[in-house]
Amino acid sequence: MFQFPKWKIALVLAVAIASIVLASPNLLPRETTDRLPSWLQPVSLGLDLQGGSYLLLEVDTGYVVREQLSSLVESIRSTLRKERIKYADLGVSGKDAVKVRILDAPDRDRARQLIRKLEADAVPETADDGTITMRFPEPVLNKRINQAVDQSLEIVRRRIDELGTREPSIQRQGPDRIVVQLPGVKDPERIKDLLGKTAKLTFHLVDDSVTPEEAARGHVPPGSELLPSVEEGRGGPTSYVVRKRVEVGGDMLTDAQATFDQYNRAVVSFKFNAAGGKRFGDTTKENVGRQLAIVLDDKVISAPRINEPILGGSGIISGSFTLQQAKDLALLLRAGALPAPLNVIEQRTVGPDLGADSIRAGAMASALGLVLVVVFMVVIYGRLGVFADIALVFNLLLLMALLSLLGATLTLPGIAGIVLTMGTSVDANVLIYERMREEQRNGRSVISAVQAGFERAFGTIFDANLTSLVAAALLFEFGSGPIRGFAVTLMLGILSSMFTAIMATRLMVTTWIKVRRPKALPL
Repeated sequence: MFQFPKWKIALVLAVAIASIVLASPNLLPRETTDRLPSWLQPVSLGLDLQGGSYLLLEVDTGYVVREQLSSLVESIRSTLRKERIKYADLGVSGKDAVKVRILDAPDRDRARQLIRKLEADAVPETADDGTITMRFPEPVLNKRINQAVDQSLEIVRRRIDELGTREPSIQRQGPDRIVVQLPGVKDPERIKDLLGKTAKLTFHLVDDSVTPEEAARGHVPPGSELLPSVEEGRGGPTSYVVRKRVEVGGDMLTDAQATFDQYNRAVVSFKFNAAGGKRFGDTTKENVGRQLAIVLDDKVISAPRINEPILGGSGIISGSFTLQQAKDLALLLRAGALPAPLNVIEQRTVGPDLGADSIRAGAMASALGLVLVVVFMVVIYGRLGVFADIALVFNLLLLMALLSLLGATLTLPGIAGIVLTMGTSVDANVLIYERMREEQRNGRSVISAVQAGFERAFGTIFDANLTSLVAAALLFEFGSGPIRGFAVTLMLGILSSMFTAIMATRLMVTTWIKVRRPKALPL
């Protein structure tokens, strides 16, 4: 006991120095900490402390299913036409199937084999009249919906990162919802607009066999559709008839930047990857003289005429853009298209004044709790209480260092966890000191009582802290948002209090007894 190993002394001193270094940025102004390395940053403040915006988004899972079915319809149409197989009644049937009727009986087996190859996950059903039904099993649809939600989460994260928002929190909630917390963002409208746009960019050939006016009266050719124009109301065309077939998709873009054209108008320049550049070049080469519609979220941005082949794999998107609109569009295209629209279910804005009030209230509660604990320990345990109070300060310093090192976000529940940690920190010292008091009453010497106090109280301390640690781990695993913030702070506080109570307090008590050699413990 009183031959305290040198490596333990070195460990306590090293942890104390590291804690001071890692926790010190929390005392510096934000402008200074921005220049520090990434591992030496202050604790991030959560939305409830710093103020900012909160958005709850819901992925339109019905759109995902409709897109899957519509894509299969177009694939079947293209395949049957290519193979010159006559068909009728092609379309979506119900919520999970596509139907088509093959007119010529000799073609039905071949058509069934061709259609089955188009979608391996769909189950084919054949009727006596030649109707082929491709039905998606529920597990397949659920899997694709789950993939769409995961993809949406990643794209939302990319868009937020592109905006340069500091310390965002983006988490999945439930089967189809995404929670976005943006500390410091006071105006969520632009964020909401950027996140709410699907940003699905496609290039289609304009169908010039019919005018938009004729199409509006219901005369839309098969394989084409009538899409509105963003120029509607600005003196430009109100709509275009475009082929449904996608010539080149936005998923083949590698870069998009806002720039200016030769007339000093804001435009978006883009680049394709090798496959996209080839397809774009082939499309423009084979359709010189025709219009190529640039479609974003089912609206035609522009439909320039192809005057010559564009073989460089790059181009520009022009329109009546402001510079900010061009920058936002370029950002959306770089981040990628959402697989389904996002609907804003809930929106909250927390003002910085409310956050400052929360910080003041949390600081006051922490300070008051610290003072009461310090006074209690000194009054009840005297000099040993002072050692426990020093260990408590060391514990709080170590806790802040761990939060800073892990890049954790501090919230109001996190402050509650810190206040609770102060109680649990001295709780271990109370168990040790009370055990010492009992041993001293039983006639043991000072050294023997101290040794028995630390050794015999360890099992109780370990069991109590292990139980609390399991409870905190369960809160972290099954909780969300503020609950997890509280759990993280509590777990770190339990671990740091174990270290300071067993190592730091023991070192101080041992050193004091060796130097002063008291005849009785000041309990």
